[in-house]
Amino acid sequence: MFILAFLTWAFTVLDRSNYNTRAAQPREQLVPFSHAHHVGGIGLDCRYCHTTVETSSFANIPPTKTCMNCHSQIWLTSPTLEPVRASFRENKSLDWIRVNDLPDFVYFNHSIHINKGVGCESCHGRVDKMPLTWQENSLQMEWCLNCHRYPEKFVRPREFITTMGYQPAGDQEEIGRRLVKEYNIQDPRLLTSCSTCHR
Repeated sequence: MFILAFLTWAFTVLDRSNYNTRAAQPREQLVPFSHAHHVGGIGLDCRYCHTTVETSSFANIPPTKTCMNCHSQIWLTSPTLEPVRASFRENKSLDWIRVNDLPDFVYFNHSIHINKGVGCESCHGRVDKMPLTWQENSLQMEWCLNCHRYPEKFVRPREFITTMGYQPAGDQEEIGRRLVKEYNIQDPRLLTSCSTCHR
């Protein structure tokens, strides 16, 4: 009995570990893009590059021409940025490795979460402090359900969606309960229904 209990415990710990979920592990990219520099240092808004987050189920990876808006003027000869320049010259997309990648059996709509007041930081972490990008959270079902059960703990006013280090102006749960009503966020029973995320 003890061995079975130990094996169950060990499997649970391993299943939730960063080793298994790949959380907190920076992804190596063709170009070592730094959100810490672009978001934290320069102050770019998430939507400057990820233009579809408010309107599409898919948060786009920016086209090379977005990078070249600045990099046709600065860092012109940097060897690190040669893949970006080559991509632009050849009109061929860069092959970025997706950092936050849900399984195909999970339905996820990015725009719904943004429009319901879920901030970028809630899922993606403090990207303004990431010199290389990593997955901040496990993305396991229990992590998603925690927010779906208690949305009042996480939602924020829409004007602060992209604010990194957001601090509510008052009690988060009190503000959250008001926003849940104002943004017509569904009842937790529906939000936690299997068919909400598995269609």
